[in-house]
Amino acid sequence: MPIGRLHHVILDCPDPLALAAFYRDLLGHPITYADDDFAVVARNDHTSGIAFQLAPGHRPPTWPDPAIPQQIHFDVMVDDLPTAHDQVIALGATPLGGGDHVYADPAGHPFCLIPRPGWAPPVGHGKDE
Repeated sequence: MPIGRLHHVILDCPDPLALAAFYRDLLGHPITYADDDFAVVARNDHTSGIAFQLAPGHRPPTWPDPAIPQQIHFDVMVDDLPTAHDQVIALGATPLGGGDHVYADPAGHPFCLIPRPGWAPPVGHGKDE
């Protein structure tokens, strides 16, 4: 029997609402909570998701340079890598070296776009969207 259940994965950042808006647009989930210091992106306001908390003096990772480790990263499955590349750049992502389809979100956290595995339904059509 598990001890608990995951609630939110929380990222430190300099601007919680701006970073929540980036992930809202990237993942297609709404911002379900926001105040000056904290914001949440989830399927709805009764499910867990990704949260963003104000961290004054936040130092973004310098990956692949190990001077400041990546801290956390997301793998985001997509149906079409070239189209998704253009879309995340338009949202404000920055391509990073060290691999194909590796980017930094607007606060500097790395994330990767990966081709949708064959076992997963098309993006936007799955029950976990």
